[in-house]
Amino acid sequence: MSQVFTPARSTVGQAVRDFFGVRPDAVQPIAFPHSVHIANRLGCLDYCHASAAAGPVAGLPSVRTCLICHRTVATDRPEVQKVVAYEERGEDIAWQRVYGYPPSAHVKFNHAPHVRRDVKCGVCHGDVAQQREAQRSKRLTMGFCVGCHRANQAPIDCTACHF
Repeated sequence: MSQVFTPARSTVGQAVRDFFGVRPDAVQPIAFPHSVHIANRLGCLDYCHASAAAGPVAGLPSVRTCLICHRTVATDRPEVQKVVAYEERGEDIAWQRVYGYPPSAHVKFNHAPHVRRDVKCGVCHGDVAQQREAQRSKRLTMGFCVGCHRANQAPIDCTACHF
C-alpha cells in the first residue's frame, strides 16, 4: 500500500487535504476583533496568548482571561455577552485552531524560541490587526519556515522541527 495512506491519513480525502495543505477556515464561536484589542495596545502575549513565551503552545483565551477586562469593558456588546453566557453556563469557549499541522507532518513547533528571538507574530500569522476574526493568511509550509530560518541563521536540520 502507498505511504500516503497511514493511520494519520485514513481516507483519500484526508490524504489530498494534507498533501495540498487544504483546511477549511476556522469558524469561531465568538467574533474576536483583533483590531480593536491591538488598537487598545494589548499585545498578543499580554493576556490571550501568554503561554507562547514559555512553551510550545500559544494557547487560546479562556473565559476567565476575557473577563479580566470584559466584566466592565464593552459589556453591552453582543460578543462580550456571549463570553458572559459561557461563564454562566460553566463552559469554556470552544475556540477553533486557525493554524496547525496535520499529525502526519510530524512537526514540533515551539513558540517560545521565536518569542525569545523577538520574531513578530505577524511574520507567521499575518496582519491580524486587519482581521475581524482570526484567519489563516500565510501558508506555513516547510519552504516558508526553512526560508525564514536560513535568513535568520536559525537551525535548519530536520530535527529542529520534525520528530
